Amino acid sequence: MRVERRGAVASVVLDRPDKRNAMSYDMWTALERACHDVGDDRSVRVVLVRGAGGHFCAGADIGDLLAERPPGEPGFMEVNMAAEHALAGLSRPTVAVIEGDCIGGGAALAIDCDIRLATRGARFGITPAKLGVVYPAASLERVVRLLGPSAKRLLFTGDLVDADEALRIGLVDEVLEPEHLDERVAALCATLASRSLLTQVAVKEMVAAVVEHGTVPEHLARVWQHEATVSGETAEGVAAFSERRPPVFPWSGRSGSGGQS
Repeated sequence: MRVERRGAVASVVLDRPDKRNAMSYDMWTALERACHDVGDDRSVRVVLVRGAGGHFCAGADIGDLLAERPPGEPGFMEVNMAAEHALAGLSRPTVAVIEGDCIGGGAALAIDCDIRLATRGARFGITPAKLGVVYPAASLERVVRLLGPSAKRLLFTGDLVDADEALRIGLVDEVLEPEHLDERVAALCATLASRSLLTQVAVKEMVAAVVEHGTVPEHLARVWQHEATVSGETAEGVAAFSERRPPVFPWSGRSGSGGQS
């Protein structure tokens, strides 16, 4: 696991290409740390998650899944879910950049992200039924929120689907030819980084509220409207529009809260 920073973009790279980036116990713990680190970095506006060596992630490392841990040490599923929670809760736009296999825990990681770009030739699968695993509740909730009841087909069968099918069912947002991937990722990152981070963070919180409760609580809406006013974010957006220039949005979150307000 490594983190690369380039300007406003942080890339969290799963770097175990000999195992198609299968997630070991140590990788899950490293992913949680990486998410907290980039979330606390006020210079970061976009977070990419991608795999090294031509694959996104082939899933959890089966060898570690049932390995006994020393007394008092968190179990495999605990560190797995802590990392997923940290990624899903990042208060930055997150983009999964998917090549090759995106299976099992890899598919869960992609679903934890806000936007998913895939190359033609990528393969997707949600495979607990192949292992007799009861899919973790939080992961199940996220996939059902994304796909609706049609998620059952993938969960029941564990079958792999190609990128075009993943696009059809809403598992990914775009499918690209491999030679166009980096160009599209760079363009998307530039767009996301140029927009209001306050708007993006507020949207993430309010969308989560809608999904969970069916509505945005009034107090949450008031909090973000107030923040937009006192931060100068809205004033800068309106001024830039009137002056026909690119905005320079001032809001970068609050220290110690991963950018959240």
